[in-house]
Amino acid sequence: MFDYFKGFITDKRKTSKGCFVTVEVSGTGYLLEVSETDFQGVNVDEKEIQKMYVFLSHREDLMSLYGFSNKETRDIFQILISVSGVGAKMAIALLNEFDACDLISLVIDGNFKELTRAKGVGPKLAQKIILELKDKLMKTELPKSSAKLPKSQAFDDTQAVLLSLGYEENEIEDAISKILPTIQDSSNSEEVIRKALTCLSM
Repeated sequence: MFDYFKGFITDKRKTSKGCFVTVEVSGTGYLLEVSETDFQGVNVDEKEIQKMYVFLSHREDLMSLYGFSNKETRDIFQILISVSGVGAKMAIALLNEFDACDLISLVIDGNFKELTRAKGVGPKLAQKIILELKDKLMKTELPKSSAKLPKSQAFDDTQAVLLSLGYEENEIEDAISKILPTIQDSSNSEEVIRKALTCLSM
């Protein structure tokens, strides 16, 4: 329903229920729950227009808006809440502990123990998150045009992850062509994914 809001940050507050910012768009203030990282990254400024990507959670008894400073974090949030047993609050807890690139790296590496650093995530749930996220992020069928890209597992992993996050093939090809000269280890999936996501978020 909503993709992003562009307006003024008129208020930010931290409560026992989480971190929140108010974005005013055309005279209407929208209350967004955000991660600790995004909370620290935004400033209350009624003169500077700021952009927040959003996700609307709609349950029978409650409607909530979640805000994100960039698209890839919002997309990771949406994939996280599609894992059975992971709700919006737990997804925010994971994003409080890890950025989008770190989460993707942990999934690729199968490092479920590291995930237990997030509040409320025990070993069994961490393993379940790794298993389901890996399936959602890595099982995307690569298009035939992927032959234009460098051939290595790291680049295949990068393309699969970016396609699952909703990026178009031409966007991915452009991003990889731009970051190629900066890649130090073309076999390192974490490095390639992080640089590609950084490029796409600019």
